[in-house]
Amino acid sequence: MKISTFARLIPHARITGDANTAVHGIEMDSRRVQQGDLFVCVPGVPGFIEDRHHFAADAVHRGAVALVVEKDVPVSVPKIFVNDTRFALALFSCHFNAYPSNALKLIGVTGTNGKTTTAHMIEYLLRAHGNQTGLMGNFGCRVGDEVFPSHNNTEEPPALQRNLRKMADLQTEYAIMEVTSQGLDMGRVMGCDFHTAVFTNLTQDHLDYHGSMNGYKNAKSLLFARLGNTFGEDPTLMKTAVLNGDDAASETFKKVTAAQVLTYGIQNASVDVRAANIRLTAQGTTFDVTSFAGKATFATKLVGIFNVYNALAAITTALAEGIELSEVKTTLSAFTSVPGRMEVVDGGQDFLVLVDYAHTPDGLENVLKTIAEFSTGRVITVFGCGGERDAAKRPIMGGIAAKYSDIVVLTSDNPREEDPEKILDDIETGLTVANYEPAKYSIVPNRQTAIELAVERARPGDVVLIAGKGDETYQILSDGPIHFDDREAARAAIAHKPS
Repeated sequence: MKISTFARLIPHARITGDANTAVHGIEMDSRRVQQGDLFVCVPGVPGFIEDRHHFAADAVHRGAVALVVEKDVPVSVPKIFVNDTRFALALFSCHFNAYPSNALKLIGVTGTNGKTTTAHMIEYLLRAHGNQTGLMGNFGCRVGDEVFPSHNNTEEPPALQRNLRKMADLQTEYAIMEVTSQGLDMGRVMGCDFHTAVFTNLTQDHLDYHGSMNGYKNAKSLLFARLGNTFGEDPTLMKTAVLNGDDAASETFKKVTAAQVLTYGIQNASVDVRAANIRLTAQGTTFDVTSFAGKATFATKLVGIFNVYNALAAITTALAEGIELSEVKTTLSAFTSVPGRMEVVDGGQDFLVLVDYAHTPDGLENVLKTIAEFSTGRVITVFGCGGERDAAKRPIMGGIAAKYSDIVVLTSDNPREEDPEKILDDIETGLTVANYEPAKYSIVPNRQTAIELAVERARPGDVVLIAGKGDETYQILSDGPIHFDDREAARAAIAHKPS
């Protein structure tokens, strides 16, 4: 495709150099540039993304044949000058891949917690109903039966649109995508034609990026504001916002969307899909659903009240797609779990070991509350907090661990280039404020050693929770990522536990 074709999409765009230069791909990370690519120099986000204008020369060295810039850079290749390279990146990526989201039904799931589980449940229900599906999120990306890792929970436009194009080419009917607040704020999903947007909940996270809870909420609201402003005669093409009626943020999202709104919840009696008579056990959960599509009693293998909310979001989405409530009930009963979400590590031990992705105050409290509902022994919690991320949540999470745990082992999560000891000091402040006895907690920066200590202390009937990383298979240290899997570490610790 010629760069003149891209430039014509933006009225004020200006080309220097050969306008007939052909490009074979689009990139914004110079390390991933291949011969013939168009390199887009997006501006920086302090503390998160470096200004890509600084990497223009490196991109050309690696094979970029043209650039998209907001300001001139001393590199002798054709350039497209625009006012907003972020917008251009999204637009050009959509155009280069022939607007793939128009060829399928795209469902976006956003919220602080529950995105991954909810997205997997929605995909499970739609696939069981006979639809060809694709899935993108924290775990990576699945196109057809092929699964491969991703660089971000919500990918940047070049990768995101490539993935959607692959799905469309395989006649995928539904693509389900986790949509993060940063992804929305950075314009990663601009140009995506969402069919349905699902909201799980809003609790504290990412304040280092958004600055305030209001800024965080406003970023989330973009998903619902972008659902479109048109109606049509075909009800199957109607845009839908699926909102948590028990979360106050839903009122904001209702106001900014022109889509039809369906609500779910437990506490709010006026929601469209409501759960009642909830019975929680260590083996699963049952609850009665009253909805616009009828009534039914659900039995799931998931545990915890937060998973009832995740299930309600998935049920509501499936009902909006015309799946019968009785079919949703039968299908959901067979859904087991998502890797790294309350995942049991079984090495034949006489105590329970759970690995969970909980990395926010609300997420950690939800998991620990659930464990408290079925635990007959002590609760041993292993967790840390990510470096170079929202530091305000660290003492809060320390206080939550103190409230629900008999033993706490503080350790490193993904410290990145921040001092691990400083992170642990921040978390420990929460334990101190909660007057947690010093003898009941340990500070062990090495995560492997911390897990070994927790397993070593476990007695019959205890529950060991390893929180924060879930199914991640890496740990990001100051000198880069290393392989690390909490589940592997737990299994090894169980195998070597003194008898």
